[in-house]
Amino acid sequence: MNYLPSFSLEGKTALVTGAGRGIGRALAIGMAEAGADVILVARTAADLESAAFEIEKLGRKAWMFRCDVTNKEDVAGVFEQMDAQSISLNILVNNAGMNIRSKAMDVTEEEWNTIMNTNLRSAFWFAQEAGKRMKENGGRIITIASVAGTVALRTGVVYAATKAAIIQMTKNLALEWGHYGINVNAIGPWYFKTPLTEKLLADENYLSDILAVTPLKRVGELPELVGPAVMLASEAGSYISGQTLFVDGGMTIQGF
Repeated sequence: MNYLPSFSLEGKTALVTGAGRGIGRALAIGMAEAGADVILVARTAADLESAAFEIEKLGRKAWMFRCDVTNKEDVAGVFEQMDAQSISLNILVNNAGMNIRSKAMDVTEEEWNTIMNTNLRSAFWFAQEAGKRMKENGGRIITIASVAGTVALRTGVVYAATKAAIIQMTKNLALEWGHYGINVNAIGPWYFKTPLTEKLLADENYLSDILAVTPLKRVGELPELVGPAVMLASEAGSYISGQTLFVDGGMTIQGF
């Protein structure tokens, strides 16, 4: 018996939302490095082309779809185009997300809708479409949650609510779709070095506050997020489902 399962994604196809920048771009390229062909979904053509170029340099296929992930018809359109091109799907990485850091008493209806639609609504519609196509042969669905889904932080109440909902949605989908051989999991990051966090992390006081509650006393590097995602997408994660893996330098283990 071979006790070391494969971490390879050779022969698999992964769809990554928000794949043009930051965490999404890193996850998309990481999936390709592990052997997968990659379907890139984002709003900006230039970002898609840049990510696709890096993936094709690795000898993998890259398909690009511009999409407003908050629009259900746009989401369905991505899958219809995939079907028309006979593109199979083995792995979905729901990464698209955003935040507006308003205080609870200042949140507007527009802000509420924007955050909810981008973070939660899009993740469900992509999972639903992916699930329909994974029913016959199984598959992996991985959604990017956050430590804010389980620990109260100053990232804002609406953002936190979406991430908590993703954690619960992950459990329910894993329960409902397990008999199809679909593994559904989430990853909950803490702070990672990305273009979006660059300004925040440049503030010495802000960074000091982050490190004070991080047992490893440092901010995460993107390869440290790619590794867990590849594990969950590969045979190495074949018996893991309904879980949220917090990749947080130990942040969530503490009682504050």
